[in-house]
Amino acid sequence: MKLDFEKVNGLIPAIIQDNETNKVLMLGYMNEDALKKTQETGKVTFYSRTKERLWTKGEESGNFLNVVSIKDDCDHDTLLVKVNPVGPVCHTGADTCFEEENKENILFLKYLQQFIEKRYKEMPEGSYTTSLFQSGVNRMAQKVGEEALESVIEACNGTDERLVYEAADMLYHLIVLLTSKGLTIEDLAVELQKRHKK
Repeated sequence: MKLDFEKVNGLIPAIIQDNETNKVLMLGYMNEDALKKTQETGKVTFYSRTKERLWTKGEESGNFLNVVSIKDDCDHDTLLVKVNPVGPVCHTGADTCFEEENKENILFLKYLQQFIEKRYKEMPEGSYTTSLFQSGVNRMAQKVGEEALESVIEACNGTDERLVYEAADMLYHLIVLLTSKGLTIEDLAVELQKRHKK
């Protein structure tokens, strides 16, 4: 990175983003020493304009921001720091300094995909997922069909709560089937993107 600290009087804005949820957590400022300490320790350190000193986020609360990556922008005068936060980020106790909840439930599907892939590689005994893989493609496909039919029944004659329950079962079994074929839900996302017309 060729950062232009002089452009903004020795301080560069650092946008802090959660590596998992992609939520913007806060904005701070770094001088060259703060950036160096951040890179050395792996914990985000800012330059406090009010205290006129370096401060590591979480040094008092324990709510550190563990660095995943640091990138500069096209003008080399702003940083994007992706982190894994430990606890709430804001001094008020909120998840972010913008009073947003730091979670994206849709990202659980990514975790679930990874979990099922791990089951496929390790095949632990006593696992329902393992038993599905061992039952073969035909049985896995049949389970997807059964859960799809149950979802249809709940959509037509059931409750929203039951529809969500059965649709979740269908999606789980579909991910298992895809995994057994060397595919992922991300492959489905790519296909849907291809079909999408703005």
